[in-house]
Amino acid sequence: MEDKYNQLHLERYSKELANLLCDRHFASHDTLNGPQLISFTPIKQVNLFVIKELLLKWHQEMANLRSPYFDYEHEEVKEALLNFMNVISRKILMKRNAFEPLLQKAIYDTFLVVLAPVTTFEEKFLRIQEEITLPKLQENLRYIDIDKALFAGFIDTLSPSSRDREYILSRFKLYINANQQQRTPLSQLLSQFNNLLPITEEEVKEQAPAAYAAPKPAPPAPVQEKDVVAPIHTAQREAQVPVARPAMYKQEDDDAEDEAPVNVRPTLNDNFRKATPVSSSVADSHSNRKIDSLKNSISINQRFSFINELFDGDNLTYYQTIQTLDNFTDAQTATQYVTHTLAPKYDWTKKQEHVNKLLRLVERKFA
Repeated sequence: MEDKYNQLHLERYSKELANLLCDRHFASHDTLNGPQLISFTPIKQVNLFVIKELLLKWHQEMANLRSPYFDYEHEEVKEALLNFMNVISRKILMKRNAFEPLLQKAIYDTFLVVLAPVTTFEEKFLRIQEEITLPKLQENLRYIDIDKALFAGFIDTLSPSSRDREYILSRFKLYINANQQQRTPLSQLLSQFNNLLPITEEEVKEQAPAAYAAPKPAPPAPVQEKDVVAPIHTAQREAQVPVARPAMYKQEDDDAEDEAPVNVRPTLNDNFRKATPVSSSVADSHSNRKIDSLKNSISINQRFSFINELFDGDNLTYYQTIQTLDNFTDAQTATQYVTHTLAPKYDWTKKQEHVNKLLRLVERKFA
């Protein structure tokens, strides 16, 4: 069985440590090259996971080179591409803004090797688009340092016909439960990280249930503040629900509501234009306050929500997108990038609540 762990604390620790290590390196270097990457931290597993994520992104970029106008299956083309990949793999060069998200994820994933080996196996071994084969599973062992013998021992139990992801994963769960004694103790991993940035076992392990209890209901808010705390599309619906009002205003308000069109599905741009409620409350003033950076202003819970809902759990894509939005110089360009580039690419048609929250942050960034 896997250990319970405090996901939010590990996320914060990974970010702090990645920031600390990058401060040290980039204080005297503008970039990071391949040899520096291999030994960037004294924890080999962290370095290997950075390399694996980098190679994953690299293969995705290579896939984008495909074109309907050329024969990429021709032997000469395949050989030329292979040579190109071999050359470019020896020319790694990254700036901090590209490297730090990779490092943060690698630190977090290193903890998961010890705390959640099933999660590690699913992501590092089974997260491939093509068909699963034994050689491909064995190749992924190159990027495992902690408990490598445990992962290798399981792969040795598979037959060449074992290619179904769910079947392999269910077998791995049984294998881990039967070989708990082979797992690296958490204390051993913590001793390595403590040399870089202090962390305790109590901080890593999941807190008492009370720490994760559902928050107490907030006291009823004035009607004017509903738009502040509710998702945008929900707030728009609530605005049409009759509420108690002085009789002298009732008829005029009701007439205005009757004029509103019904059964009209708003576009992302429509929602963005409606995203700013008119209110003079203190809470509203706070929510309208300008922010200097999307990256530094998005809360941990909001970040997890964006990653899971808008980017299908892909941390790196999220960080790269936020970095891109932060680099825009005006709200119109940033908004068009969200609605015309990202929304179609990731099919956000049914995720307008999260898209509106992102657009609201963009608006505050360029307010």
